[in-house]
Amino acid sequence: MKNIRLLKDRLISKTFLALTILSISTVILIGFGLFYKSLPILNSTSLYNLLFSSEWKPFKKAFGFYPFIVGTLWVTAIAIIIALPLSMLTAIYLSEYAHIRVRKLVLPLIELLSGIPPVLYGVWGVLVIIPLIQDRIAPHFIEFTTGYSVLAGGIVLAIMIFPLIISIVIEVFDNVPQDLRNASLSLGATQWQTTKKVVLRKSFDGIVAAVVLAISRAFGETIAVLMVCGNLAQVPHSLFDSAYPLPALIANNYGEMMSIPMYDSALMFAALLLFVIIFLFNALSRIILYRIEKRNT
Repeated sequence: MKNIRLLKDRLISKTFLALTILSISTVILIGFGLFYKSLPILNSTSLYNLLFSSEWKPFKKAFGFYPFIVGTLWVTAIAIIIALPLSMLTAIYLSEYAHIRVRKLVLPLIELLSGIPPVLYGVWGVLVIIPLIQDRIAPHFIEFTTGYSVLAGGIVLAIMIFPLIISIVIEVFDNVPQDLRNASLSLGATQWQTTKKVVLRKSFDGIVAAVVLAISRAFGETIAVLMVCGNLAQVPHSLFDSAYPLPALIANNYGEMMSIPMYDSALMFAALLLFVIIFLFNALSRIILYRIEKRNT
């Protein structure tokens, strides 16, 4: 009887190990597959030209990804600049100031935003954000814009990563020992001084990890960005210029790749770029979270 129990235990352990290896292998296979499909364009054009050339003429086999990379960075940076302060203030209020009933009521509503399909954010951006930029914001700075711009993409993305940053930051705040707060308050510090000098300082690494994860999410977002950025292969120079982020490029052109030589390999290289960027950002956030866990043990 004892041997049967030990045998079951070993079987379950081996099964879990096999599933874990399968999960890791999937990530490796995706990366290897994208690299393999990108080899034709990597062998025909130098990596420097692919990354820093602005010439995008697929019919002439000119594949410069610089406008798409810059467009992706513009949209992601705007999203982080908008979302970070709003998310931090909301997280501080819900964690340090709000009554427990308010937190239980508001937090699920915020997390509900993460469950909304990206296409609905895109429709909302087209119906609300685009006219707002075209008619209300842009006329104060430039003569004319269609509204389809990096600013529209950044605003929509900011709303999409808003619940992700808040959830992670609140969790990081909750890991700060209550004794530290009590010690600060007992010394005469105010609630805000305790939050600023104790909670935020102890949570700095976790906040950085939350921002890194949010950037990874913003880099890979496709449909919503595709619907509001204008999709022009140009380097944006202002908030009101159109752009063509990498995810939108892949989603928009994948169906045409069979008719143009090397186009399929170029799109796979764009996917490989996204994969590497997101992988590096996720690895960085994991290292930061590991440091937090190690420091708290």
